[in-house]
Amino acid sequence: MKREGLLRKGNKSALTAAIVNTVISIIKGIAFFITGNVAMFAETMHSLGDAANQFFVYIGSALSKKAPTDRYPNGFGRLVNLVLLGAVLIVGIMSYETIKEGYHHILHPVASTGTSIIINLVVLGIAVALESFVLYKAMKEVLHEVGVEAKGLAIISKSFANLGRSKPATKLVFMEDLVATSGGVIAIIGILLSYFAGWHFAEGVASMMIGIMMFYVVGKVFLDNAKGALSEADDELEAEIADFIFTNPEIKDIRTLFAMKEGEDYHIEMKLEIDTSISVTDAIKIKNRIEGKIQEMRGITDVIIEFEEDDGVPTWVNTYKLAGEK
Repeated sequence: MKREGLLRKGNKSALTAAIVNTVISIIKGIAFFITGNVAMFAETMHSLGDAANQFFVYIGSALSKKAPTDRYPNGFGRLVNLVLLGAVLIVGIMSYETIKEGYHHILHPVASTGTSIIINLVVLGIAVALESFVLYKAMKEVLHEVGVEAKGLAIISKSFANLGRSKPATKLVFMEDLVATSGGVIAIIGILLSYFAGWHFAEGVASMMIGIMMFYVVGKVFLDNAKGALSEADDELEAEIADFIFTNPEIKDIRTLFAMKEGEDYHIEMKLEIDTSISVTDAIKIKNRIEGKIQEMRGITDVIIEFEEDDGVPTWVNTYKLAGEK
């Protein structure tokens, strides 16, 4: 596959967010250079980190679609997790610098002038509007990936409810732009309090709050992608597949069933106990039928099924449903 064709398969919301955040970081950087406002510094660092991060995400999500090779027969699905693990380090560094600068401003507050206030508020207002647009696009992408339809304000609530089921790259973009939008609002409040209420330390507090929110994204994304890199099992998907398996009367029991996330996709392995009276030809037909139905489920690209003779002893326990009943 040509490199150009591979890049077209990258996460579109990450590319959009990267471009928008690059523009925003340039605008904020110019405003900081003119005004020297610490809250604007925090927002500049935030947008710059997000832009770099999201470019990495886009490239990583594209490369993860590369077909398996003789040297890497299992494919490159987990590459997106590894790229994201590296990308969050950038946000972590930016978070530290933002908190440090905010703390310094709290200890040594500096009053802003009327001209700088106008510049900062205009720039931050534009940035919040652009970030809100990107966040809305990410919300729609979340719903598209999980197969949920929504219109109007329902897009917001349903995107939050289904965020955990979205792809790692989309989840990162969603969280970063949620923090970016919130951070812009916090920075505006800090500037207003500093100028009109005389609380000059408020800009430093706003900077520290933005940095702390960035650290939260770092921790959340790191844990999620560490699980993906290690092929974490998905109990909910396993339960859904098991429910389907038992709709096939020929299957008497499930000895093992694993739904393992590899990058943005799922790898399914199972051992099924089958009626001993079924012929080999019929067993192959049953296997192909089950594989076909499972591969139609969203996000599943690989299914491995093994059959064993029914031993008459029930093995499968739906641990996901049991956990929900407690």
